[in-house]
Amino acid sequence: MIDQEERITEALQVARLYYYQDMKTETIAREIGVSRSTVSRLLTFAKQQGLVELRVRDPRERSQPLEQEIQLRFGVRNVHIVAVRENAEEREWLDRVALFAANYLNPLMDSHKVLGIAWGTTISAIATHLTPKATTNSDIVQLNGAGNTQSLGINYAGEIITCFAKNFDARAHLFPVPTFFDYPETKTALWRERSIQRILRMQQQADILLYSIGAVHNGVPSHVYSGGYLEAHDMEELRHQGVVGDIATVMFRADGSYSDIPLNARASGPDLALFRQPDHAVCVVSGRGKARGLHAALRGRFLTDLIVDEPTARALLELVV
Repeated sequence: MIDQEERITEALQVARLYYYQDMKTETIAREIGVSRSTVSRLLTFAKQQGLVELRVRDPRERSQPLEQEIQLRFGVRNVHIVAVRENAEEREWLDRVALFAANYLNPLMDSHKVLGIAWGTTISAIATHLTPKATTNSDIVQLNGAGNTQSLGINYAGEIITCFAKNFDARAHLFPVPTFFDYPETKTALWRERSIQRILRMQQQADILLYSIGAVHNGVPSHVYSGGYLEAHDMEELRHQGVVGDIATVMFRADGSYSDIPLNARASGPDLALFRQPDHAVCVVSGRGKARGLHAALRGRFLTDLIVDEPTARALLELVV
């Protein structure tokens, strides 16, 4: 039985012949003395291991009407709308969007980069579609805490961050603090600790941010609203404040304002101004229930890159007609 290193060597040989020299599988099979099915398996293995990166370059991409309209209306640098079956369940939409986002992330993430991640349902879906890519001296940092009154939340958030770190051969930096503190004073005191300040500095240095919009009412509920992180009085406060969504568990209103929302003084997520700073603030959204939150995030200019399913993109534009 061949070992992993030998299989990688064979897969690279086959991939070079197939992609660089444009040889057919049967020709490759004859040349290296294996069956056509073995060649096919090695090509599949090469893609699964990230040895081959395939990109589709659509010359019409920048002129797609929906994408162009969102770019012009909101000043977003990059907009990518993922086609889905309108009559499919929203979980299928999410899976398609997550797959696109995973492939979109690979060329962005490279050696000596810091990737900040706000855990959640959408980011968890993206993690399942990642394609391995080896980098050096790179870091994955968690943007917001995951603990609540029922559990530390470390398993859920930690598994997501660790999955990204393993995929890119990067260092994982977890943020083991509550999602929401009971008292703002507790957060202020903990933020003075050197171990916490190290994570906060790394968040500020992120080259890429990856996150979604949290929404209370959505076909696929956001984890922060379905996982016991907020109590009844918190939800009532959000309604009173006119909150329409959150990024990294920091709440915002329909006009993009957020600084005076009381719950944010207890939230462990970063000031939303952070999402206006990096080279790529990649927001991945799926589900019509997130359209209002997405609209508010666009008004607040909390993203540079948007990946969204087509029905949600249309629902977004209906809000500004």
